[in-house]
Amino acid sequence: MAVEESRWGVLYCPKRGLFRSSKRWATLKRELDANGVLYDFVQSESADSVARLMTMLVNNGYKTIIVMGGDTALNDALNSLMHEEKSVRDEVALGVIPNGLANDFARFWGFDENDDAQTVKWLKQRRTRKIDVGRVDYTDKKGQEQHRYFINCINIGLTADIMNLRRQARQVLGSKQLAFLWSLIPMLFHRHDYKMRLEIDYEVVERSVMTVCIGNALGYGQTPSAVPYSGLLDVSIVYNPKVKQFIEGLWLLVTGRFLNHRSVHPYRTRSMKVESKAVVSIDGCLMEKPVGEYRIHVEPEVINFLIPD
Repeated sequence: MAVEESRWGVLYCPKRGLFRSSKRWATLKRELDANGVLYDFVQSESADSVARLMTMLVNNGYKTIIVMGGDTALNDALNSLMHEEKSVRDEVALGVIPNGLANDFARFWGFDENDDAQTVKWLKQRRTRKIDVGRVDYTDKKGQEQHRYFINCINIGLTADIMNLRRQARQVLGSKQLAFLWSLIPMLFHRHDYKMRLEIDYEVVERSVMTVCIGNALGYGQTPSAVPYSGLLDVSIVYNPKVKQFIEGLWLLVTGRFLNHRSVHPYRTRSMKVESKAVVSIDGCLMEKPVGEYRIHVEPEVINFLIPD
């Protein structure tokens, strides 16, 4: 039986951790029903199930698929969708209702986790925009060629370490603020520099670097000027600052003025190459460590994304 074209497929990804609320879906369901939205609902049981459920929704003919989750869930859904043929992908509109440990991409568009009523009204208008996605091509430890797409950013080095610790802490503690503070404690005793070789257009950077962010969007504040419809990626390279400068950098990050820090060197590019053994995170989740050099580039206007009015 064919699915009505106006019917949504809602992929609900519950928050993990000690303080997750069982009322979140009930609240959203009331808003969907109050707005007369036709929808079918599936719930992910683990991170691995998001891609499988996304594929199921696409194969069953849903033209509007809403991910109720955070950046990592959206990334899993994106990668599933990008494996479809272009003719199939072009018929699907992807949307997000923020409900994750990190909701940076939703925040870029103005979606608020605490305002489901407004989010549903915006999504119901089905206003779409073709957006860019980033892609990393790498070799895994078995020597096989792999690739992974990202919608927000890739982090390499210290920030990837912090985000991994923060994610683990928040799954237990529940609070963003407590998780952030807890993740900073180990960093006081952690190495703050990584040997890297970066090729950005015609420039080569070969030195010790604290962290690199390659942003298709906000990049958790590290690429604040990036937009996912320019056909370009923003790159922020941070060299190892002194303790006082490190504290200053954290303050500028929190206040949205990260690019003003003296240790931050910004670039804008279509593609770049990286050679480093540093930890890599993609849309906030730890990625398997690449072997040797890997390439990061942008694929412009490949996803229909639902945006606010």
